[in-house]
This record gives sequence, C-alpha cells and structure tokens, in this order.
Amino acid sequence: MNKYERLKSDLESTGKGKMKAFGSSMLPILKSGSQLTFEKAPEYKIGDIVFCKVKGRYIDAHKIIKTDAHKGFLIANNHGFENGWTRTIYGKVTVGEFQNQVIYEAKR
Repeated sequence: MNKYERLKSDLESTGKGKMKAFGSSMLPILKSGSQLTFEKAPEYKIGDIVFCKVKGRYIDAHKIIKTDAHKGFLIANNHGFENGWTRTIYGKVTVGEFQNQVIYEAKR
C-alpha cells in the first residue's frame, strides 16, 4: 500500500490522517517535506488545500480554486497550474508542519 492509499484508508476509516508532501508547487504556503494533517469534511470550499483524485491521479495537497454544480471542484497548485476538475475529494489539510513548527492552519 502506497502513502496515498494509506491516507485514503485512514480518512475513510477514522476521518483523519497524516502524510508528508514533497515538491515546490504549494510554496510559499507549504514547503517540500511538510507533514500534513488531513481531515474529512462535510463540505469543501474555494481555498481549501485538499487530497483528491484528478484524471485518475492522486493529488496530495493542492487548492480548490473554483466550484461548479456539474463539474465539481477545480484543483490547482499555488502557482496557477490547473490539475483539472474532480468530484473525488478525500480530505483537506487542517495543519501543515515543517521542522516541528506549524506553518499552515486551515481556517475553520
């Protein structure tokens, strides 16, 4: 089981999960190697950083930038690159930590 399948399983069974995310696509909000805490939510909105599936690929921490009643959620990184539309969101980032310091907290 890879890290995405493990996180998906944790979110489905307990509603919470953690995973490290790597890459620079979410700078300056999240840094490569950030430990992210995810929670399942009753609804997701523009600005949420989510774990989802777009076009058959797992996206571990990108933002919702638009919503549409028919298409679902438009997912993009923090530099304007759009991954595409999805209806499959597993959870959102509630806390991001880097080197034992909180660098991101979701607005409630």
